[in-house]
Amino acid sequence: MGESYSLNKPTVETTWKLDPKRVIAPQGYLASAAAAGIKTEGKLDVGLLYSIRPSIAAARFTTNAVKAAPVLLSQEHLEESGGETRAIFVNSGNANACTGEEGMIAARKMTKLAGEIVAVPANQVLICSTGVIGVPLPFDRIEQKSLELKRNLSSEGMDAVSKAIMTTDTVPKVCAAESLVGRPPVRISGMTKGAGMIHPRLATTLAFVLTDAFITKALLEEALTEACERSYNRITVDGDTSTNDTLAVLANGASGTPLIEHKDEAYHHFREGLTQVCQSLAQQIVRDGEGASKFVEIAIEGADSEPNATRIARSIANSPLVKTAVAGEDANWGRILCAAGYSGVQFDPDRVGIKIGDLEVCKNGTGLRFDETLAKQILRRRDIRITLNLNAGSSCATMWTCDLTKEYIHINADYRT
Repeated sequence: MGESYSLNKPTVETTWKLDPKRVIAPQGYLASAAAAGIKTEGKLDVGLLYSIRPSIAAARFTTNAVKAAPVLLSQEHLEESGGETRAIFVNSGNANACTGEEGMIAARKMTKLAGEIVAVPANQVLICSTGVIGVPLPFDRIEQKSLELKRNLSSEGMDAVSKAIMTTDTVPKVCAAESLVGRPPVRISGMTKGAGMIHPRLATTLAFVLTDAFITKALLEEALTEACERSYNRITVDGDTSTNDTLAVLANGASGTPLIEHKDEAYHHFREGLTQVCQSLAQQIVRDGEGASKFVEIAIEGADSEPNATRIARSIANSPLVKTAVAGEDANWGRILCAAGYSGVQFDPDRVGIKIGDLEVCKNGTGLRFDETLAKQILRRRDIRITLNLNAGSSCATMWTCDLTKEYIHINADYRT
């Protein structure tokens, strides 16, 4: 049976205390940020995250065939080091994508510089870049900030890094979680950026999650796979998958808790915490979608399989006609059924039911008489749930998206200027 998940409605009794407005460094981590002049007006645009003790990493990267130099080099470093990773070095304002050999040279210089700042091998550094594609990375500006980055490393520095990774984001996106079971407590803390080019195929945008849990590399990979599928792989803003997408998790064991080496209760507890943090971060991206005024949950019920439910949900969530109807507060349910129909999933349209909020607008594939005023009131809300029931099984899935407004066009028409 498939499952649907919503941070607003926890699927299980939570054993984690979540704070979606703060980013708190777990034990053993330092961070710093600086304004290197890649972005304008003295804005922070370079950030460094560092574990003071040995740590491991798991990561997911874009599946776009056009991959930026930082993605390729980070993948190379994870393979070389066997996952042992001590630092993440990131810049915004420049994607270092489609920049040829010069871009790869700049990426290697960045990892070398970060390694020198925190005294670790370069292949234990992951790097990320976000911003304009096709423009050479001004590495010299970043290099000039190395002493400042080293001097400002602090357990209080994560908030500054969350601001340094922003591009068209209007707000920083952070979340901290602390375990409510066991002593000493385990912390999981993360940050993310993204408002456009959001359409995941393993991960999306940039996201960095740090934890002081003690876990094996293999189980960290499994936990991230499951968490990513239930969070970043369930969001879309505009259907575009970036060249730079990276989701990385570091674990350093500084909490002093026992090693998680089996799929036991401790593993499932950790996985749930990681998932909740990733869901919060992913949903914050949608809420801050470029030009967005509404957060939309697409819930598919009664499907014959979870993959089919997900496919239909993704098709509806990406439909420009559905998204503009939501923006215009128009209960045009036909667009929802239409988007389900071209998803590639076979189903009987004569069994389909559709609800906008709690208002039933379609039954057995046919429109119902409904209160248009009430429908408009529902669509005027900031948070909207659209439910499509296939009445063909017991599987379900959820996607999160936003409306599509004129402001999205304005932002992306002027992105380089």
